[in-house]
Amino acid sequence: MLISMDTGKKVKRIPHRVDYERWISRLTTQELDDIRAELTRRITGGEVHTSSWIPGSDWRGTVFQPIYERACNKDERAAALCFGLILWVLMMDRPDRWSYGRYEKNGIPIEGLTYFRLDG
Repeated sequence: MLISMDTGKKVKRIPHRVDYERWISRLTTQELDDIRAELTRRITGGEVHTSSWIPGSDWRGTVFQPIYERACNKDERAAALCFGLILWVLMMDRPDRWSYGRYEKNGIPIEGLTYFRLDG
């Protein structure tokens, strides 16, 4: 479950929904399942996760490669946004409570959203 820190309410909206649906329609069910399973594996047990740091910089040979190659037609910016939206939806659908924000590291804005667990 994803909770807005601004409103304290459950998030129910997918930003850039039209783009998101177009991109994921280019993935097979198995690819999307594999991506979600890998994200779930990486998130489970953690307290804080930054979306842009999860996949790493080289997606070759990972479950994330089809996002770049097919879903987003090798557009790096679109692939990053698509990845972030897949993670957003996954966080919305989780049973545990999470929120998110935009932060800096050493005075430099972090590219992706940082998610943090609200349940202790």
